[in-house]
Amino acid sequence: MTSFSMAPLFRQSIGFDRFNDLFESALRNDASSSYPPYNVEKHGDDNYRIVVAAAGLQEADLQLQVERGVLTVSGGKRETGNEGVTYLHQGIAQRAFKLSFRLADHIEVRSAKLDSGLLTVELERVVPEEAKPKLIPINGERPALQG
Repeated sequence: MTSFSMAPLFRQSIGFDRFNDLFESALRNDASSSYPPYNVEKHGDDNYRIVVAAAGLQEADLQLQVERGVLTVSGGKRETGNEGVTYLHQGIAQRAFKLSFRLADHIEVRSAKLDSGLLTVELERVVPEEAKPKLIPINGERPALQG
């Protein structure tokens, strides 16, 4: 019996459960999405966090951009003057990367920081008053018409 992991469905969409978009991203077999490793965390009902392992990178090596509801995290090690270095083993990856995360409506990037090789991006759902659900009284008084 084979089992199907639902984890890929929730990796690239943050803040909503639109199954069409989730299945679309899960079925897209993108090998580059595994580098660098990252976590997507949910903290409470309206707070999310993306943590990207950015070992060896500095703030100047990373770029975050939000465009049309897609958060893109990209980076890569700049060339340094290591011409005289011969690596006997080079296990720390220094290749360029680009991660994209589709954000739901009303999800906003609150902050980003790089600490101890981890890039942390804080996200929050901010729903405007006109989009919040309203309680409608049943058999309640109707507001008086003015005019």
